[in-house]
Amino acid sequence: MTELTLSEVLSTLDVAQVDDNVFSATQMDNATHHIVGGHIAAQAVTAASRTAEQRPPHSVHVYFLRAGDARRPVHMRVDRLRDGGALSTRRVTATQGDEVLLEALASFSAPIDSVDCQHPMPAVPDPETLPPVAEQLAAYAAEHDGWWVRPQPIERRYIDPPPRLAYDLSEPPARTRMWWRTTEPLPEDPALNCALLTYVTGTATLEAAMVMRRTTPLHSFNALIDHAVWFHRPADLTDWVLADQASPSSVAGRGLGTATMYNRTGELVCTATQELYFGRGRSN
Repeated sequence: MTELTLSEVLSTLDVAQVDDNVFSATQMDNATHHIVGGHIAAQAVTAASRTAEQRPPHSVHVYFLRAGDARRPVHMRVDRLRDGGALSTRRVTATQGDEVLLEALASFSAPIDSVDCQHPMPAVPDPETLPPVAEQLAAYAAEHDGWWVRPQPIERRYIDPPPRLAYDLSEPPARTRMWWRTTEPLPEDPALNCALLTYVTGTATLEAAMVMRRTTPLHSFNALIDHAVWFHRPADLTDWVLADQASPSSVAGRGLGTATMYNRTGELVCTATQELYFGRGRSN
């Protein structure tokens, strides 16, 4: 099994600029050759950010239309819809050949003096008191060629049972909370910070919907339909970030996942929502 490193993720998030509004995005290939939704959404954030460099992102809303082929690069066109006194808006259209894979709207904001307020971070155990994933899932280490305990670019410490443990429980847990941090240092870049938050929320929040439906990534077909992130403040992602995740609804083959993320001092970093499709599998 090939190990995915953080350096590889960061390299592919650094989309290549073709002209002022067009970018080429290299994908991370995998056994099924399907493009990872959270990854291509993060690339869309990077592409849009390159056209609004004086303003950091404050939100992105993504619709996934087709799976695409991870063996081929994706063409990303950015339309500069608006540059106002405080807000800028960009549309990103991601294509392979004549097929549209993704449509995204990203919004950027100039700094504004205001009163900050938020709900407090929930009381949870410190990450240092929790076992690493490889230890927590050691009983399943032989399954699927070690898939559950494979090294990952994002280190996780689960507070509630992760999907594989929840799969064997008689009742699903109400939340799928975890601490996470990157496994390597990061450059100080607000756009990259937001892109990486998009990647993590896009690949982690779906676990809450899976737990609600009593399944895992390896026990059912699933695909992202849409994903939205609001970026509240930058965070040191090399330190632990709390992801408070839940699934408030699962209906008609669709599972809704939500996440609020906090830094170690309790400041709200981002809020994310996404919807996952659990219907029929792909025919090819």
